[in-house]
This record gives sequence, C-alpha cells and structure tokens, in this order.
Amino acid sequence: MTLLDLTPRAADADRLSTLPVAIIGAGPIGLAAAANLVERGIDFIVFEAGAEVAASVRSWGHTRLFSPWKHLVDPASRRLLEEQGWELPDPERAPSGTELVEKYVAPLAEVDEIASRVRLGVEVIGVTREGMDRTRTRSRAATPFAVRIRTADGQVEDVPARAVIDASGTYLSPNSLSSSGLELLGMAEIADAVTTALPDVLGRDRATFAGRHTTVVGAGHSAANTLLALAELARQEPGTTVTWLIRNAKAVRVSSSADDELADRARLGSRVDKAVADGRIAVLDGFEIIRGRRTPAGVELVGHRHGEVVAHATEVVVNATGFRPNLDILREIRLDLDEIVEAPRRLAPLIDPNVHSCGTVEPHGFRELAHPEQGFFVVGMKSYGRAPTFLLATGYEQVRSVTAWLAGDTASASNVELVLPATGVCSTDAGNGGGCC
Repeated sequence: MTLLDLTPRAADADRLSTLPVAIIGAGPIGLAAAANLVERGIDFIVFEAGAEVAASVRSWGHTRLFSPWKHLVDPASRRLLEEQGWELPDPERAPSGTELVEKYVAPLAEVDEIASRVRLGVEVIGVTREGMDRTRTRSRAATPFAVRIRTADGQVEDVPARAVIDASGTYLSPNSLSSSGLELLGMAEIADAVTTALPDVLGRDRATFAGRHTTVVGAGHSAANTLLALAELARQEPGTTVTWLIRNAKAVRVSSSADDELADRARLGSRVDKAVADGRIAVLDGFEIIRGRRTPAGVELVGHRHGEVVAHATEVVVNATGFRPNLDILREIRLDLDEIVEAPRRLAPLIDPNVHSCGTVEPHGFRELAHPEQGFFVVGMKSYGRAPTFLLATGYEQVRSVTAWLAGDTASASNVELVLPATGVCSTDAGNGGGCC
C-alpha cells in the first residue's frame, strides 16, 4: 500500500480554500468540530439528518451518562459559550442525555458563528470527489469533495467541500440480533415487536413494556440500563417480566473494577447482578439467535443453546447488541479500515475492546484517523467502528487535532494530549453492546 502523504499541499489550499469543510452530524462531536473550525477561521457547513441538533442523543435522553460534566465539554466549545455568558454545570455531576443537550449542545448550536452554518433535516446520502468515483487517481487530492444530500422535502443535490469530517455516529446503525451479523431471518415478521437500544421504559415508552414479557438482547451497558429500568417497571406494574438473553456463557460484561473513576458505571454491574440474584431478571445465556418468528402470543427467538435448537417465547425484544458504522455513504471514498472492528487501521490497535477500556485508549489525532482519501476523516463514535470503548473527551481531542491539520498547523495537530478518567472494563465483546460517554 502506498504511504499516505499527511502534509497539506499548497496546490490543494489554493484551489479549495474558498470552499467550506463539510461536517456530517450535529451531535456533540460534530459541533465540537465546528467550534474548533470557528477558532481557526475556517468556513464550514454542518448537515444534520434530524429535525434538531443532537437528534440521536435526544433519543436516549432519559439515560444518565457515566462521565461527569468536567469530561463532557469540548474546550473550544466552552470558550465560545463562555463568551456568551455560559457557565459549566456542576463539574462532578453526571448529566442525563437530555441535560447534556439542553445545557450544552443546544446552546452551542445557537452561537451565531455555528447556527448560521447548520442545516437541519438534511441527510447525507453519499460522499465522493466531484466527477470522480473511487477508482480515479489523477488530481484527486486537488479535486473538491461532493457531498450528496437529501433535504426533508426530498430534493437531492451535491454540495462541494474542501474537506469532510464524518461525525454521524452509529446510533442509527444497530448490530443485528442474529449472531451471524447478518439481518435476522424473519426480522420483517417480528419487526413491530423489536425496539432499539435504550428505550424510555419508565417514561415515553412505558406502555410498550408494562404488563408484558420483554427480552433484552446484549451484554453491554446499554442492555444493563434497560434491564434495571424494566426491573423497576416490574415492581410497579403487575405482569411485567424481564429476560436477559446473551450469547456468552456468563453475564459479566458490564462489571467494572472498584477503582473505576466513573462511579455510576462502577455500580451498574453490581446493581444488575443483584437484580438477577433477587429473581427480578431471568438470564438466558449461551444463546446464539438464528431466527425470529411470530406466534399467537407474541414472538419467538430461535437459536442454538448448549448444542440444541431452542425457542424462546417473549412479547417484546430490545436490541441492545451494540452498533456498527454506516459505511454505505462512503462507497466512493478511499478508506483504510481494520478488517475486524471497521475503525481506521492505525486507530484500531489503540481501541481494541479485547485489550482496552474507555480510559486506557491512548491519545490519538489526525494521523491515526487519516485515510488514503486526503482531507476526509471519520471522528467520534463512528471512528471506533464496532468497538464500544468511546468517550466524548476522546472525540473532542480527535476533532481538535483534525481541524488543526486542516488549518495547516501540523505541530498542533501532532501534539495530542488526553486526560481520561481511570476506568474498569467497558465491554470485552464488541458485538454485544456497551459503550461509554
């Protein structure tokens, strides 16, 4: 493979300097990239598929993050906000997703320098180079990107850009319920009985679960949060029952060490263990799902367990099996991805969930995030591919380094530093959910 040239070329800057940087996603990481570009004096445009900024975070807004406020605010964003009189909430307190949006992300999006450049209800459906597919090489680095978008009214257009930062996340791309990774056989038949990860069990989605049998599939922190909410709902609503279905032999994926600096996460595993021991959560382990099917009483998940084909009857299924990056929109971009976790190849060894927890990931920046497509970067949760070990603080340092490189400040871009909380294990199975904030 040809070595990647990470030095900005004068010819590129001359031709592309009048175009904005395109940012995909107006979540915490995408808006942090915008704030860093504001400080660098580089024009940009942010595309957000949702009707509001941080649409994915709002979806799980009832869930409390593990990290306290002191780890959740991007430094450049904080400087912009403080110029408007904003104050950091209690640094030692961990907010809910809704609080993160209302007290930080939404105010950041309202800063004039950012608000004027955010386009809501605009879905990015493809990225390429103008007039080039991925096979053409001549003058490629000097050719603008073309970001193909679809607006809420269905109009499709190509928007030119000097560089692209994909901060679209993975929440909208859940892993399959099937142990094979392919779409579950029979999924269309049972789709109306399957919910995404982190439903609002005790609030918005209460009626879906009250008085019914719910099976949560997955062994990470998303599953644990949902299990605890369902156990509480079962205490309040007669007839509510909960099953925890996992692929592995033991339900210990959410356990954290006693010295985990993120206290809420450290307690999560023990709380689930207690609920299991008390009989409030039934555990079905070693279950490899191969098919779903409709029954008169609800649905069945059919799979292999201990060498036999078995069927598990339930009424509602929560898919908490984790997430994967949506790479379909990048088919015409030259990517260099690790073949296992689908993260940038240089980054993958640093985030391998079999080795690293959230807090043991080494500082990394533009070099580890770069692809053969010069000027294109995937950042944030999506940069971690299928690894569930992401922290917002990590993403903020990623975009600081990337935007410094885009500004031609290679020294600053190369000087990556990151102070993370001491942590226990987030998850040791990238296919079974998990993740950190």
